[in-house]
Amino acid sequence: MKERQLGKNGLVTSEIGFGCMGLNYHRGPAKDKNEMIEVVRTAIDAGIKMFDTAEVYGPYTNEELVGEALTGKRNQVQIATKGGFKIDGLKNQPDSSSKAIISAVEGSLKRLKTDYIDLYYIHRIDPNTPIEEVALTIQKLKQEGKILHWGVSEVGAETIRKAHKVEPLAAVESEYSIWWREVEEEVLPVLEELEIGLVSYSPLGRGYLTGKLNKNTRFNENDNRGELPRFTQEAMRANQVLLDFMQEIADTKNITTAQLAIAWILDQEPWIVPIPGTTKKDRILENVTATDTTFSPDERVIISKALEQIRIVGDRYPESEKKRTGR
Repeated sequence: MKERQLGKNGLVTSEIGFGCMGLNYHRGPAKDKNEMIEVVRTAIDAGIKMFDTAEVYGPYTNEELVGEALTGKRNQVQIATKGGFKIDGLKNQPDSSSKAIISAVEGSLKRLKTDYIDLYYIHRIDPNTPIEEVALTIQKLKQEGKILHWGVSEVGAETIRKAHKVEPLAAVESEYSIWWREVEEEVLPVLEELEIGLVSYSPLGRGYLTGKLNKNTRFNENDNRGELPRFTQEAMRANQVLLDFMQEIADTKNITTAQLAIAWILDQEPWIVPIPGTTKKDRILENVTATDTTFSPDERVIISKALEQIRIVGDRYPESEKKRTGR
């Protein structure tokens, strides 16, 4: 697989990474652990380097699974994880105090069975701790060798500037896909200016852009999509127009809509890395081969014009979660 560099100060990694959350969290009943470990190892064999998790996924169990899956493979992979919550099993409020971050990193290192984290993100901004203070804490952890690169997740342009000024950011993690492009307004321009990479989570629209979900889909326990406005029956019915358009383009290129969604993100900027996740081995090959798809200037114009005209129904998060995104 080809590689990309996440900005001027970022790590060099595979063109696409792997979002690990859905292996055992927020995507329905947990699958067999050994099967999920095999999925991760299949991804490694396919050339994927970056594996993205977080302490709050579970909480803790996702990092534990990833740590076990990467045992013996550490020199072949890069681990990205996230912290910055006071995990109480209830609302998990943001907490980026120095004490909390240092404790979170220590916990992640133990669960991930490693002595360093390649890319550590502040998961959500703590309104009670200035980002400049957070950056100083991260600076100390980098000096100790426990973190190699750092980033922030779901933040606005001003926060990015403040954090980067104290300790250069390698990447910003944000949702970004062909059906959620708000980051193009303010975030992408500042990332380009400051030479910071973007890691795009949910590039497949939490599965919707694969075409495998529809208005009749019902979500099981432990699947947070049932709580998201964009996954109501009405929203999925209305948003079928986007899938229909994507299918038309995909058919002309002899690819799937999932591959189209990944290829579209890769085509936006050379410093963007999408991290689709899956629980199925065959989907890994599908996702990886999406990197072979390119677009002609005419195709770019056609897609751009269509996206300007298609109105997506439903927000990506309920209001309570949206408030935490910093935008």
